[in-house]
Amino acid sequence: MSKLLFLSVGMSKMLPDDYIGFTFFVGTMAMMAASAFFFLSLSQFDKKWRTSVLVSGLITFIAAVHYFYMKEYWGTFQESPTFFRYVDWVLTVPLMCVEFYIILKVAGAKISLLWRMIVLSLVMLVTGYLGETIFKEDAAIWGFISGVAYFAIVYEIWLGNASKLAKAAGGDVLKAHKLLCWFVLVGWAIYPLGYMLGTDGWYTSILGKGSVDVVYNIADAINKIGFGLVIYTLAVKSTKEVEII
Repeated sequence: MSKLLFLSVGMSKMLPDDYIGFTFFVGTMAMMAASAFFFLSLSQFDKKWRTSVLVSGLITFIAAVHYFYMKEYWGTFQESPTFFRYVDWVLTVPLMCVEFYIILKVAGAKISLLWRMIVLSLVMLVTGYLGETIFKEDAAIWGFISGVAYFAIVYEIWLGNASKLAKAAGGDVLKAHKLLCWFVLVGWAIYPLGYMLGTDGWYTSILGKGSVDVVYNIADAINKIGFGLVIYTLAVKSTKEVEII
């Protein structure tokens, strides 16, 4: 029976000392709670910010569903659910890039910015998946390509057109943009670390081998929920300003 059909044979059990499984469980609950929070708060915002908060809720909801499957997969096979994790990332990371475009539309962001960031995020993820699963002997090369795409995103939001648009918008949009930039620069940097811990390359002699799932789970919770909270805060401030006017 294919491992992808493992849920048909019943729910897995988590042992008391299974700290990796525990992080999957906590990740599932945290993402579900965040989704409920974002969705239930939609009605309080000005219409132009509802899409941003909705996308934040979709990001954490998609992650919650995948974390449920990853928790069950880990509990059943005691193996890293790499396939499900990358499916999650392929859906949620481009949506996180969409958030940049949405908040910068007030400053005249063009659709080309959106597609550029989506393409870069997909290149980053696809090459990472290839290096981590299919071409493991060349993991360092694929990781390098993935890293180039990641730094291209970093450049775009910190120094490129996205940064210029944020400065033009100023105020709360600029503050929110900078916070999101820090999430990408610092928060997303945990993913390359997890990649190196889980693959073999020149870096193995320096970092050694370790549990990639704990690193990834912690990073996902911080980045996805944190992203959403930044957008939520911006929406709250902007809506209050409109009500005062």
